[in-house]
Amino acid sequence: MEPAVKPSSDRRQADASAASLAQLPVHIAPRIPGTRKPRRAAFLALLIALGAMAGGGYMWWQQSRNALPAGIVVANGRIEADEIDISTKFAGRVATLLVNEGDDVKAGQVVATMDTQDLEASLRRAEAQVQQAQHAIDEARANLAQQKTQLALAQQQLDRTSYLVGQGNATRELLDQRRQQLDGASAAVRAATAHVAQTEHALEATSQEAALYQVNIKDNTLVAPRDGRIQYRIANLGEVLPAGGKVFTMIDIMSVYMDVYLATLDAGKAKVGTEGRIVLDAYPNRPIPAKVSFLATQSQFTPKTVETKTERDRLMFRVRVRVDPELLRAHAAAVRSGLPGMAYVRLDPNAEWPARLAQVVGQ
Repeated sequence: MEPAVKPSSDRRQADASAASLAQLPVHIAPRIPGTRKPRRAAFLALLIALGAMAGGGYMWWQQSRNALPAGIVVANGRIEADEIDISTKFAGRVATLLVNEGDDVKAGQVVATMDTQDLEASLRRAEAQVQQAQHAIDEARANLAQQKTQLALAQQQLDRTSYLVGQGNATRELLDQRRQQLDGASAAVRAATAHVAQTEHALEATSQEAALYQVNIKDNTLVAPRDGRIQYRIANLGEVLPAGGKVFTMIDIMSVYMDVYLATLDAGKAKVGTEGRIVLDAYPNRPIPAKVSFLATQSQFTPKTVETKTERDRLMFRVRVRVDPELLRAHAAAVRSGLPGMAYVRLDPNAEWPARLAQVVGQ
């Protein structure tokens, strides 16, 4: 007889699992492979659809919020300010630099000085020549006074001799001599008078030369021509510059504007003085009041000669919208150049500004 074979451990575990399942009060359905992925894909598709609906609704709300009424147009641009070069009038060496890049300066503020030793020496020479000319004038005037005295004496001698000749106590020859002496004294007075005028003109010339040197020395003191901000420092201390060499470049904070381009129909309705708003990307909730200050007479981006109305409608004209200088003066520290933004122009004066553009900076 063959020995009995004991059941394996796997068989015993299978039987135990079957007995446990038989004792459960509920039925557990067996897992069917491949049914979970379709449900996940459907859920993701639902999420994408809901996101698209939300995005579309937000875009519609944003567009309706940003919609402009008829009569107001908008264009993008970049805020700019006039640049001013502070340059030398004469060739020379930079002696001092008194400001740095980014510093705010006032009109008339000294920003740099040039070496003026040679001009100062020339000024001292001219001033010495002025004193010399003054002494020459004093001498010429004294000589004139002396010649006038000789003239008076010659006139008295002539009168006395004429009387004596009439009495028979003097000769005609003596009378002629006295007349010649009077003529000589008169000529000497005229010469002395001319010499005084000549010395006075010489004094005027030397005085003007000295004044010219003073002006040249003053011009070597570089000042800011307007209120503004130093943008670049171009020269270094001790550098020798030619006449007209740039030392600083500054921006005029009293002349801030944005150049935008409007289509033919819109540009044709704009006028100098038309009210506008500037909204910078950095300050979207702070509209800046502005006005149109320039309208280009020639179109941009298209040929100068067009034949059809469609081509004419695509013509773009440059329009400059400038910020009020008084507002800039009150907010000088906040003026920035190069910031991008949008310019709104109210072509119809009866159009109402939207709420987001009605309250402007300064009000």
